[in-house]
Amino acid sequence: QVQLVESGGGSVQAGGSQRLSCAASGYTFSSACMGWFRQAPGKEREGVAAIASDGSTSYADSVKGRFTISKDNAKNTLYLQMNSLKPEDTAMYYCAAECRVNWVLGDFGYWGQGTQVTVS
Repeated sequence: QVQLVESGGGSVQAGGSQRLSCAASGYTFSSACMGWFRQAPGKEREGVAAIASDGSTSYADSVKGRFTISKDNAKNTLYLQMNSLKPEDTAMYYCAAECRVNWVLGDFGYWGQGTQVTVS
């Protein structure tokens, strides 16, 4: 059974930084494409970043240059470092596994319960 548990969300001021973590289990983490997507109230799901099994990364244009995705295969943990946060980054952030072709639309095979990030 795939389990993805996010942590690190909370409130932060605009311009600040925050790091999200995701502990994964029940999944072949090291050979998987993992990612993050977010969803704000009343808005469509949006893929934020993805990291392939070889470590290559991709980002949504809206976060490029500000967010960094990384993973620690030994710890089965995925990270999202968010810098220069803006109010429009406010959303529920979800850790996800099994990237699909339309991952930028938030299309993944599995995802966690989410962690709220609020930027004011």
